[in-house]
Parts: sequence; structure tokens; C-alpha cells
Amino acid sequence: MDLSYFSNKLTTGLDSLHYGDQPTALYEPIRYIMALGGKRIRPLLALLGAHIFTDNLDPVLKPALGVEVFHNFTLLHDDIMDQAPLRRGQPTVHEKWNANVAILSGDVMLVRAYELFFDVPAHLLPTILRRFSETAAEVCEGQQWDMNFETETEVSIAQYLDMIRLKTAVLLGFALELGALLGGASATDADHLRQFGVGIGLAFQLRDDLLDVYGDAATFGKRVGGDIVSDKKTFLLLTAQAQANANQQAVLARHIGQPVLSAEVKVHAIRTLYDELEIRPQTEALINSYFQDALQHLKRVEAPETRKEPLLQLALQLMDREQ
Repeated sequence: MDLSYFSNKLTTGLDSLHYGDQPTALYEPIRYIMALGGKRIRPLLALLGAHIFTDNLDPVLKPALGVEVFHNFTLLHDDIMDQAPLRRGQPTVHEKWNANVAILSGDVMLVRAYELFFDVPAHLLPTILRRFSETAAEVCEGQQWDMNFETETEVSIAQYLDMIRLKTAVLLGFALELGALLGGASATDADHLRQFGVGIGLAFQLRDDLLDVYGDAATFGKRVGGDIVSDKKTFLLLTAQAQANANQQAVLARHIGQPVLSAEVKVHAIRTLYDELEIRPQTEALINSYFQDALQHLKRVEAPETRKEPLLQLALQLMDREQ
């Protein structure tokens, strides 16, 4: 079955969501951020996880949309914390309205996300709500670690990988686990799909880090080298710091944590250092390691390969992306 079938089902479902009417200043920002688009990867994963075990996706749609509403809630609040002016090429909610409106609208989005789980079958509701709550807390933990790393001078590679696991990967894993459970999967198969999602999430974020340095500016969707300019602690930078010799450490010291006189010069210097240390192939090797481990979990799911094919195709698209 083509991925467009699942995407169209999501679009129809999202268009039918009603968040509330009055006061307008509370609900209009929700409709605004939800209409900005995006890849809708998380609800798509929920549908694909269910499809492995059932053709009836209707019971999965509302909870899947709940995951998407929650994800956009985190983006809305993240934008406030990051003081980001744009989201998907459009003004962020706190820029278009103000921070207080964005905070309160985000709070309502979290409430509405939980409401979308209300129709889950009674025998699964406690398990799913517990797992959703655990995952939501982990996403917040990941965001806090990410903010902590901005001011910490010593961050290990292991700490960074755990941060992106929490901030990005666990929600992808939950989306697949959710779909699997609602589709009638065993607890074992649902857990394999969760671990598949986490592995794909880690590979996806590392791929994003790599594209920020080596991507094509025309297709990446944002300025290439932005992480370098902002001294963001990524796997690439942390690996370079761990492996640099004395001369290379001096290059890092001249550019990292210092006023940026020329973004172009800084990006060129750090990228050249990455090339010397072969940071790109090291990152690609780790991406492939996470991806191959994820594939092993998908292989262990007790279902026909044809039912897994759409999920595999999506995963391959995510890994092959240039933006």
C-alpha cells in the first residue's frame, strides 16, 4: 500500500480536529501552528505500526493525531525557549502573538492531545496513557538537557546521544508502539516496533546534525552551518573535541565560544577540521549502526514482510533525505 494512502488519511483527520472557539486568542494560535504543515512523521508511524497487524485504521487515527498535537505543543514551547523567529518558514506563535499567548495555547494543546486518547479500548487505555505520559516526560527531560548543554563546558558524547534519544527518538518509538497495540500486536512485537522507532529517531537526528554541516543549502531548508555558528554541541563537534590534537584544539579554541566575526570563516574552519578528523564518515557509520539495529527489531516482528513494507519505505526515505 502506498504511503500516500496513510498521509491522506492523516490530512483528513487533522482537518476535522476542533480545538475550541472562544476566546479566539487562545485557539487561533493552535489552528495556526497545526496548519503550518511538516512531515507528520509521528502520526504516520502510528498508522503504519497498526497497518502491520490490521486493515482497520479508524481506531488508531485519533490517538495518532493526539501524538501530532502533542509534538506541535512541544515545538510551540521550544520556540519560546529558543526565541526562534520562524517555524517552517513562518513566524512562530510567540512572534505572531506573544509569549503569554503561546504558553497558554500550548497548555491547551497538551490537554487536547490527551483527549484524543479517550476512545482507546478500555483494556488498553491504562497501558497507553501510562506509556504516553512516560514518553511526554522524557521529551521534556530531553529538552531540559539540551538547554543545560548550552551553558555546560563538558558534555560527553554519551550524554548527547541520550539527550537526542529523549528529545526526539522516544516519541517516534511511542508512536509505533501505540499503533501496534491498537492494531492488536503482542506486547513483544509492540516493543520491537518501539525500539525500531527509537533507533530510527536517533539515526534521523544524527542525519540532521550531519546535513547541517554538509547538506545542500538549496534543499536543506535552513542555513547550512547554523549549528557551527551557534556553537551547538552536536555529535560532530563533541567527537572533534574528543579527538583533536593540540593544533586542532587551538583551532577549536579560536572559534568555539568566541564572538563570531565572520560566520563564513567560522564554518569553513570548523568544517575543514571535521574533514581532517574524518568526522563525516564517523557520523555516517553511527547513523548506519542505529539504522541496522532498528532493522533487526523490525525483522523480529511476527508479521508478513509485505505488511512491514510501507514502514520500511518511510524509514528509508528518512535516511535518504537531503532536507
